[in-house]
Amino acid sequence: MNEWEWQLLEEKSAVNHLEISGVELRTGSRVRLRPRPGGDVMDIALTGQTATIECIEQDYEGKHHVCVVLDDDPGKDMGLLRQPGHRFFFDAEEVEPLSGEEVRQVPAAQKPTILVAGIGNIFLGDDAFGVEVVRRLANLKLPEAVRVTDFGIRGFDLAYALQDGYATTVLVDACPHGEAPGTLYVIEPDLKALDDPEAPQVVVEAHAMNPMNVLRMARAMNIELKNILLVGCEPETLGGEEGQMGLSAAVEAAVDRAVNLVESMIDQVLNGGGPGNKPGSTLGSKL
Repeated sequence: MNEWEWQLLEEKSAVNHLEISGVELRTGSRVRLRPRPGGDVMDIALTGQTATIECIEQDYEGKHHVCVVLDDDPGKDMGLLRQPGHRFFFDAEEVEPLSGEEVRQVPAAQKPTILVAGIGNIFLGDDAFGVEVVRRLANLKLPEAVRVTDFGIRGFDLAYALQDGYATTVLVDACPHGEAPGTLYVIEPDLKALDDPEAPQVVVEAHAMNPMNVLRMARAMNIELKNILLVGCEPETLGGEEGQMGLSAAVEAAVDRAVNLVESMIDQVLNGGGPGNKPGSTLGSKL
């Protein structure tokens, strides 16, 4: 695509709906796939399958394309998170709306509304706390509304993940507060402080991740931040100059408690509850 074509594409207004067969379709609408005859093997395999519209795109020639996530794709949540291999594009005439009865009978793909993000460096002792917590959470059967991801030290990846508009984000990280090693905290960062003009310049290090710096970077990218919570654990050691593999005994003992804590927070959020504390404070007692 040349520069002129890119300019045409950028000048196109956003498309928020299409009318197909007299039915207005938007993001979240349900459709059946009807690829035109003569397609490839993938078109044949997808013919007749039901899907959920993830977005509607318009190319520089003004032609509309519908991006869908398959209802029966076991990795459909990855498609809703815009991961390659789980999103499929079709021309508008290659999809047909589902009837009201079909919509009621076939469950829709659900976009995750809660992000649980593990943070930490596995080569720095107890800094691996968040990584270990999300590893164990990933082995549990959690609601479809929850996405659990180990971001490690990838601050840019976490910032871009926040673009997906999660209603609640739970960051899990080692968090020194001067208490006994293994002490757990739940903290609600003060998001208003991110707009402080005197705050330190955003720096995302290559071998570390400061959650507040990532949030500042996300805010600078005009990403809307909602209900950010931090589950922290007091470390005993961060590995020293030579580094260290493995958690200390005190932090290792706190991992299962942290897993249970995050599960209870998820239940609370999904049931309409919230922390209800002032931003920047430690929520509840130390655990």
